Amino acid sequence: MKNKELGKSGLEVSALGLGCMGLSFGYGPATEKCLALKLIRDAYNKVVTFFDTAEAYGHL
Repeated sequence: MKNKELGKSGLEVSALGLGCMGLSFGYGPATEKCLALKLIRDAYNKVVTFFDTAEAYGHL
């Protein structure tokens, strides 16, 4: 997977990211914790290193 520089920080992240808002209450009921963790681990194991998260999304 291609990487991209994040801003001008020198930090590189995967060009493809995972938006995590859908794991919280943002789009309806929150995803079960064990399923959310599995999704995040699977994405990481497939070389995704950019996870769009925010404290406002809720607790995972």
